[in-house]
Amino acid sequence: MDLLNTLVDKGLRRELPTREEALAVLATSDDDVLDVVAAAGKVRRQWFGRRVKLNYLVNLKSGLCPEDCSYCSQRLGSSTGILKYSWLKPDEASKAAAAGLAGGAKRVCLVASGRGPTDRDVDRVAGTIKAIKEQNEGVEVCACLGLLSDGQAERLREAGADAYNHNLNTSEGTYGDITTTHTYADRVDTVNKAHAAGLSACSGLIAGMGESDEDLVDVVFSLRELDPDSVPVNFLIPVEGTPLAKEWNLTPQRCLRILAMVRFVCPDVEVRIAGGREVHLRTMQPLALHLANSIFLGDYLTTEGQAGQADLEMIADAGFTVEGADEVTLPQHRAEVRCGGCGSHGAEGAGCGSHAEDGCGSVCGSHEGAAEGAAVPAVNEPRTDLVAVRRRGAGTDLAPNA
Repeated sequence: MDLLNTLVDKGLRRELPTREEALAVLATSDDDVLDVVAAAGKVRRQWFGRRVKLNYLVNLKSGLCPEDCSYCSQRLGSSTGILKYSWLKPDEASKAAAAGLAGGAKRVCLVASGRGPTDRDVDRVAGTIKAIKEQNEGVEVCACLGLLSDGQAERLREAGADAYNHNLNTSEGTYGDITTTHTYADRVDTVNKAHAAGLSACSGLIAGMGESDEDLVDVVFSLRELDPDSVPVNFLIPVEGTPLAKEWNLTPQRCLRILAMVRFVCPDVEVRIAGGREVHLRTMQPLALHLANSIFLGDYLTTEGQAGQADLEMIADAGFTVEGADEVTLPQHRAEVRCGGCGSHGAEGAGCGSHAEDGCGSVCGSHEGAAEGAAVPAVNEPRTDLVAVRRRGAGTDLAPNA
């Protein structure tokens, strides 16, 4: 296919595709999806080999958010039944982080619900970063605390943060349909503040909220312009009790095309499969590893994820290797221009990132499938059976999934 050959050539040269080419990727048929994956996989391997970076989320403060993001289970007035708790103490957060690091994660993403941190909140997070780094040499720490005020990114950097996550989520043209309590420009401003402070910026999107192909291309081109080190791609989990609970718009093939388009537009950036991979990619998750070079290990902020051991087995079975703590994530031409503490990353937020990690929370998915012997669901049938609220790990007395 001439389109794919052109996109591979551009990706290997780090050349931006045209909008028409990006749209054409999304418009390819299911019959061509393996060709699309194979083409984008060449670009992924050029810049990241067969390494998969593991990231681990710690939800420092769950629920109780004053923002009205339609996708979020922690939003204002949410009736989703998620865990709700105030700030974890530094030792509690460090203990939670240790579980993910023991499972193979090299980055910890510290997330707190809310519009943005107060200066006192920044002090809290600084103490948590110190506790985690004292006990885990070489760990990368990404903060995801919402909108930043002047000077806060610098303070996080001084406290030892390596990265900051704040997702654009959707296109500027449709942002007001998703959230009204802050603006798209507010989000762009926070990503720029992280950049300016020397933090590795992480910013991504959420697919499946009813957006058009044009919206998806718009937000990915905007991300390319912002130039984050890490781009998390979330797939909406329509959690009951949120305004988008009925938006089941994704198929595994659609998700693969979206990831491929992101890889072609952002060829040398850490592309992370974030929230929703278990729910929407399902048994086709291993194919997505040919497109993305980073995933979250274990559970998300407010919902369950695939078992950590299953993640590791999937990576190995697909012929990939877990990226080691001593390996640099980014290609040399990107890593060498980053600050000293950020050399090995990208970016929940890791950069981090998911609507698993927007300072306003997550609606990410679970691995819990239908019972043995249950009927096979229709292709486009909502898979509510794959969504389970997190009841373990941070904020509970039960062991985390890592």
